[in-house]
Amino acid sequence: MSPLVDALESCRREEDPWASALVRILAHFRADSGTIHLMGPDGALHLQTATAGIPPAVIEKVRVVPVGKGMAGLAAERRQPVHICNIQTDTSGDVRPGAKATGMEGAIAVPMLSGGEVAGVLGVANRAERTFTPDEVASLLEAGRTLAAWRSPGV
Repeated sequence: MSPLVDALESCRREEDPWASALVRILAHFRADSGTIHLMGPDGALHLQTATAGIPPAVIEKVRVVPVGKGMAGLAAERRQPVHICNIQTDTSGDVRPGAKATGMEGAIAVPMLSGGEVAGVLGVANRAERTFTPDEVASLLEAGRTLAAWRSPGV
């Protein structure tokens, strides 16, 4: 087990394990902001936790995210990470206006997969441009799988 997965497993005993896990993930990747969305029974992503500093208007816009919309929705739809080096200058169409309002630049959204099913999406962002390395992406996917396992019955 990786040190990050060990740290995440210790978060399960915290009062708010999702918020604790997000703080650990952001510290591990030296990131400035993040979100965890969980897949709801309605097939949409529902905000479980977010870091301080995300503007309230943005929080309202990302409280429920349809699969296929924005970075989180696209990560869920594609079952693959969606990475943007600079949200502010992106022209791919993957970034929604709400994401630009965060003031963040480098960002990635990774699906939280359990048995091939999307349990949620983990989002991580930095104030400066950032390209996540292949090792960092692999580690974020591993963190996502760990968090997805928390959603499994009896876990």
